[in-house]
Amino acid sequence: MDEKAIFLLRRKRTIRVAIVLLGVALTVILISLNTGTIRLSPTSVLKALIGYGTAEESMILYEYRLPRIIITMLAGAGLGIAGAVFQGVSRNTLADPGILGINAGAAFGLIAYISFFRSLDGPAALMIPLFTFAGGAVIALVIFLFAYDRYRGLLPIRLILVGIAVSAGVSAMTLLLSLRLDEDTYTFAARWLAGSVWSRDWVNVWGLFPWIVVLIPIIYYRSATLDLFTLGDETAASLGSAVTRSRLILLALAVALSCASVSMAGGIGFIGLAAPHIAKRLVGPQHRHFLPIAAMTGLVILVAADTIGRSLFQPNAVPAGVVVAAVGGPYFLYLLFTTK
Repeated sequence: MDEKAIFLLRRKRTIRVAIVLLGVALTVILISLNTGTIRLSPTSVLKALIGYGTAEESMILYEYRLPRIIITMLAGAGLGIAGAVFQGVSRNTLADPGILGINAGAAFGLIAYISFFRSLDGPAALMIPLFTFAGGAVIALVIFLFAYDRYRGLLPIRLILVGIAVSAGVSAMTLLLSLRLDEDTYTFAARWLAGSVWSRDWVNVWGLFPWIVVLIPIIYYRSATLDLFTLGDETAASLGSAVTRSRLILLALAVALSCASVSMAGGIGFIGLAAPHIAKRLVGPQHRHFLPIAAMTGLVILVAADTIGRSLFQPNAVPAGVVVAAVGGPYFLYLLFTTK
């Protein structure tokens, strides 16, 4: 079988898998719209969507559930793509935004904000995503500086090790600051750190939406560069790739994508780890094929986790991050013992 035939076969398989995942995603979204503290029947949801529902049904759907679901959709897709980039650039199948310290930096930004400003209501609350984004970006910059070698550029193995070390240190500082919070503020911070998307509204949706729709196509456009990284730096350089420059650009894009997602969805872990692995097993290792599947897989995982957390454990909803961690932890151990 020639190369063109293999490419066409993989593309057809990618399209089939994408259609199946789209069906799964729509099913999970419909279930999520129907479930919650106040249950709505599928008929009530449909009527509210087309403008014929009652005032109460429309308020529940448009003011509470739809913003929350859209946030989980966007953040899940963003984390899935970011994880794929981190794994491709570092050539480490166990890399993800959490392991590289991005989540720890965002958490530190949140705690720093509420420790010194102590305002969680009104317009000041809109500063929270900015601080979490800034925290993740600053920690990522620190990690890049420590992982950079003036002669060999950004070293993948050093990137992972430095990320783990910096993440541990930043987490310790975050814990120290959190001990100074009052009970109500600490409860809010703990809910965010656990990956809760409770109380998200349309402002949060529009805050995250531009990052996802702009950065994901840019990353996909550079999928061929990610394929070159899998061959090794020397081979990539011999094929005309500016290795260090391309690695820094892709890492900056992945950091921006993961910081934006975490700032709105909270400390969600393991999606960036699991989604790329699942996508590779479904459609193969070429990034042009598995990046869209990784995005859809991350979307399905996070929407399903949020739906499970707020429907199966009523009246006390469990944060989506806890549900993801309950599944992602064992999956990480599985990858750890099976990855060579």
